[in-house]
Amino acid sequence: MAVKIRLKRMGAKKSPFYRLVVADSRAPRDGRFIEEIGYYNPVVEPAELSIDKDKAVQWLLKGAQPSEAARRLLSQAGVLERFHYAKAGKVSVAADGTEG
Repeated sequence: MAVKIRLKRMGAKKSPFYRLVVADSRAPRDGRFIEEIGYYNPVVEPAELSIDKDKAVQWLLKGAQPSEAARRLLSQAGVLERFHYAKAGKVSVAADGTEG
């Protein structure tokens, strides 16, 4: 099963709100997902972004592939930099969410 980190569109017409979710690549865009790891609201000024960095890094370490939009948001939040450090072994991210 290929796992993706991608955006799930929510909100009313012309007022989008997105959830950052981990989903099977075969699931529909707004369909089933495995876990929600954050949200993004581009309507407010400045845009609101909240990501659970520990969960995101854990999924990236397990092999989840982010979409282009999700990769951009993860980069803005500093998750990709944290992932690269964890992958290199410089920062360990435990299953309980603590760093060591």
